[in-house]
Amino acid sequence: MDKIGPSGESIIDYSVYDAIEAGFGKVVFVLNPKIEQDFRDIYEPRLKGKIETEFVLQEIHNIPEGIEFNPERVKPWGTGHAVMMAKEVINEPFAVINADDFYGREAYQVMADFFNTLSNNQTDYSMVGYLLKNTISEFGTVSRGICNTDENNNLTDVIERTSIERKGEHIIYMEDDKEFIIDENSIVSMNFWGFTPVFFSQMEKDFRKFIVENAQQLKAEFYIPLVVNNLIKQNEATIKVLQSSAQWFGVTYQEDKPATIKKVSELITKGIYPENLWK
Repeated sequence: MDKIGPSGESIIDYSVYDAIEAGFGKVVFVLNPKIEQDFRDIYEPRLKGKIETEFVLQEIHNIPEGIEFNPERVKPWGTGHAVMMAKEVINEPFAVINADDFYGREAYQVMADFFNTLSNNQTDYSMVGYLLKNTISEFGTVSRGICNTDENNNLTDVIERTSIERKGEHIIYMEDDKEFIIDENSIVSMNFWGFTPVFFSQMEKDFRKFIVENAQQLKAEFYIPLVVNNLIKQNEATIKVLQSSAQWFGVTYQEDKPATIKKVSELITKGIYPENLWK
C-alpha cells in the first residue's frame, strides 16, 4: 500500500490498471488477515466499477485437516499456499503476481494473449521472463529463480539463487560461502505466472506432502517454483517462457523507493499512465 504515484497510487494500482488494459476481467487479492480491513478500505472504493474484485485471506491455520502445525509458527506458508487460498473464486485461466513488483504493461499483454489460446482444463502454463540484469537492486542482494528452457522456449527448471548482486563488471551469487559469476542475460522468474484452474489440484497434492514434512518448522515455505519443477519432471504440465520487453522494478529495499517513484514519474511524462490513475 506504499504510495509511489503522484495521486497516492501504489505499485498494485499500476498492476491492476495494466491488467485491465490488457483485457483481464477480475482481480483477486490474497491478504494477510492483519491488513485486510485497511486494504479493503482503500481498494474497494477505488476499484468499484473498474474491475470485479475478490478478497481472500491467507491464514496460517488453513491447511489439510488432521495435521498439527507448530503453535509458535507466525510466518505464512509461502507463495504456493497463497495461490491456493484463491481456489474458490477462480474458475478461469489466471495470472499470479507479487503485489510489490512493477512488471510493465507489455507483460500483462503477452500473458493475456497466451490465455486467449487456452481452455480451462489445459495444463499448458506460462511465465513472463525477465533479464537478470534488469532485476538487480543497487542497495543489497536479491534472490532470483534462474530459468532454463528447451528449444521450444518451455521451462525445464527453475533454480533458486540467493545473495545475487552486481560486483564490478559481473553479477555474482553466493553458495556455500563461495562467489560464482552468473550471466547477466539469464532469464529469471519474478513470480509472474499463468495457470488454469487445474493447477489448484496439482498444488494441493504437493502441499499435502510439504505440510506433512514441514508442519513443525517455523520458517519453511511452499513456493510456486517447487510445484512447477515437480510438474515439469513428472511431465504433467508445460510452462512456456513468454518474452517481454517490459521493464521490471520494485521495492526490495526501502532505498529502492525513490528510484521507483522516479521511474513511475517518467512513465507518466511519456504518457503511458495518466497522472491520476483512477480519475
